[in-house]
Amino acid sequence: MTMFSTHDPWVFAFGLLGNIVSFIVFLAPMPTFYRVCKKKSTEGFQSLPYVVALFSAMLWIYYAMMKKDAFLLITINAFGCVIETIYLALYIAFAPKQARLYTLRLLLLLNFGGFGSILLLSHFLAKGSAARLRLLGWICVVFSVSVFAAPLSIMRLVVRTKSVEFMPFYLSLFLTLNAVMWFFYGLFLKDVYVAVPNVLGFIFGVVQMILYAIYRNYRRVVVEDVKKVPEHTVDVVKLSTNNMTASEEQTNSRNNFDDKNEHERANDQHEKGCESCNQDPLNKC
Repeated sequence: MTMFSTHDPWVFAFGLLGNIVSFIVFLAPMPTFYRVCKKKSTEGFQSLPYVVALFSAMLWIYYAMMKKDAFLLITINAFGCVIETIYLALYIAFAPKQARLYTLRLLLLLNFGGFGSILLLSHFLAKGSAARLRLLGWICVVFSVSVFAAPLSIMRLVVRTKSVEFMPFYLSLFLTLNAVMWFFYGLFLKDVYVAVPNVLGFIFGVVQMILYAIYRNYRRVVVEDVKKVPEHTVDVVKLSTNNMTASEEQTNSRNNFDDKNEHERANDQHEKGCESCNQDPLNKC
């Protein structure tokens, strides 16, 4: 079948490496959902990134099936569909009622309504398979660019708080490697729709690692309320307690010192009282 053919060994090599790296990235939220299952609570995490990731995987599967010679795009995005569906099922099972209804509305609007609309538009507006592929390719490019631009809010948060504790280095590294692998896959496949979005993904990944190098030694207590974000981009905001602990130790030491002084003063007063009792036999201690 033409779906399995790889005319260029570089296409197969970078496609295979892209599958491996993407597989790791897809598994990144597993600790989060292990915690969700253990605590039976979503802890304020949002479902939007998982809904968007599922929609993106569905789009790329449709594009790869139209393109024919892109089996390695199908394999990883099929896995993405399965794992994102599992994440969303767990989220819906343990989320509060309002968050659960919001997630179901998103799924109906984006993954059913949006994807169904793209199917209809690509079949009825584009005449011929080449035109249909171009239309679908540009839809994938626009959507991928919007997804790659999502870390901008995280980078702004890093600069504002001078803390990288909610931007894991290894996740940024693997996202950058992921963009590199799929860029070269698209380049050797001569597929501009795969290559172009990953240029932006590579740039954002490098910027994230530069920010990590700048702010990795900063320690600061974050006083603002920061919303929890799923682990596709961040884990959880962790507060630095070093200064807080030092203040508590100082307070405890000061309290102990004051208690000691107060105890000594009480003993002195008691001793003076006893002396007056001895001097005046009529007084009763």
